[in-house]
Amino acid sequence: MDFKEKVAGVISKQVDLPKEQILALLVPAPQGLGDYAFPCFTLAKEMKKSPVEVSALLATKIKAPFIEKVETKGPYLNFFLAKTALSQSVLDEIFSGNAFEKRLKNEKGKLMVEYSGPNTNKPLHLGHLRNNSLGLAIANLLETTGNKVIKANIVNDRGIHICKSMLAYKMFAKGKTPKSEGKKSDHFVGDMYVLFAKEAEKDPVLEDKAKEMLKKWEENDKETIEIWEKMNKWALDGMKETYKEFGSKFDEWFIESDFFRRKEGQKIVEEGLAKKIFKREDNGAITAVLEPTLPNKIIMRGDGTALYATNDLGVTQYRFDNFDIGGCMWVVANEQDLYFKQLFKMFELLGRKWAKKCFHVSYGMVNLTSGKMKSREGTVVDADNLIEEMKTLALEELEKRYPSLSAKEKSKRAKAIALGAIKFYLLKNDAKKDITFDPKQSISFDGETGPYMQYAYARAKSILRKAKEEKISYKKEGFDLLVHEKEKELINALAAFPAQVEKSKEVLSLHPLCHNLLQIAEKFNSYYHEVPILKSESKELACARLALVEATTIIIKKGLAILDIEAIEEM
Repeated sequence: MDFKEKVAGVISKQVDLPKEQILALLVPAPQGLGDYAFPCFTLAKEMKKSPVEVSALLATKIKAPFIEKVETKGPYLNFFLAKTALSQSVLDEIFSGNAFEKRLKNEKGKLMVEYSGPNTNKPLHLGHLRNNSLGLAIANLLETTGNKVIKANIVNDRGIHICKSMLAYKMFAKGKTPKSEGKKSDHFVGDMYVLFAKEAEKDPVLEDKAKEMLKKWEENDKETIEIWEKMNKWALDGMKETYKEFGSKFDEWFIESDFFRRKEGQKIVEEGLAKKIFKREDNGAITAVLEPTLPNKIIMRGDGTALYATNDLGVTQYRFDNFDIGGCMWVVANEQDLYFKQLFKMFELLGRKWAKKCFHVSYGMVNLTSGKMKSREGTVVDADNLIEEMKTLALEELEKRYPSLSAKEKSKRAKAIALGAIKFYLLKNDAKKDITFDPKQSISFDGETGPYMQYAYARAKSILRKAKEEKISYKKEGFDLLVHEKEKELINALAAFPAQVEKSKEVLSLHPLCHNLLQIAEKFNSYYHEVPILKSESKELACARLALVEATTIIIKKGLAILDIEAIEEM
């Protein structure tokens, strides 16, 4: 039950304001001053009274079975929810046939969410992990609220950046291979990209040679294609290992080179030229004419070679033509904000009705404590290395806490904790903001971390196991007995879960859900420390409290599943 909605409904019966406006004004009350607070300033203007007078007047009129009392605090109207109504309603909903899911599944239609989008000139790095975490979590979020989702990855396996790593391999590798160097294959390819940047500083002509190689690739030159196929396979084989380790999931893979060879983008370029939406410049380059709304965008080089935009035109058209989707989302860093505005504008000018169904999910960069990551300088944090470092840190923590665990079990838990730590840290902040990643802080079992969430879940499950060992069975009833203030705080946090899922969807960022889960974990930890559960005053109360513990595990597990974090039964 959404009590905020119900409180707004009660207020709306007494005042001449739309319910939507009341909902926008209604806020959580400060600690000790109720559950919700309603400011009376807007009403005061309408009623030509002071806010304090309006607050006092409404306090005498508002009554409902689920409201324990209404108090005035200056210009604010404070609502205290009835503990029994709150407990009964929220827990009934959690236990009654996935009622939360039924309430959340209010959307229909199929969407495609594209995320990851690696280049085959380097291994996945920390920035990719933020992208993968955000993309998969948004896909899960959309599915939770009723959409069918196609999770898509596009592999950028052609272009000047790819040719730079190829050229370095051709000129400087001297027959070396990933196997001969004892390196993971995508890391070896990344080394070539870094090597090119270093050599190009000494010999700028290499930049022109890379452009020549790109032209040869587009002309299907045999030697160039052989190098490309070899290095492309090395890069993709290595990336797929990382995806598997991190738990990334995709329904469809789009390969940029396939679309280039089918001339999908070039067909749309010709259409745009015919419609005079695109123009050919004196140097041969083709430009999308977007001014004055947006800056014009070059979509093909003067030498006839394709750019990202060329292929994006073709790939997007293909998706809407072949996948029966009602919309498409691109999860891409905010460095490309302008680019996506230009891309969507091109489709609008081309007359595509679905242009308004294209969305860019923009997110901030991930920095290190030492500064910004730069692939060409080799100052990135490789995803593989980070995952291993996090597993080591998790293992150290487990060794201290649970030394008697078997090595196999420690390894299994360490991986789940490490991945949970990375994903939660990358998702708990507003997606649009830049963040600085701190491995040691993210792995802490205390604070706003994934391990803290996993520990709260495991602790709750341990209480339920203990009840089973002591042969304490319980039914999903007697919730009206849950009137302790700590129980009310926990139940309030559980009740907020659906609204925070909806809020996360609205802003296309997981931070509202993450903070709701943290609040649930905090309230649960405070609850089990201060309130006896197995040793309650009566059997009936113990049963009701055990049901509350189970309800907590249900909601934490649902929330972590959206974030693609494993809920661990035992830490």
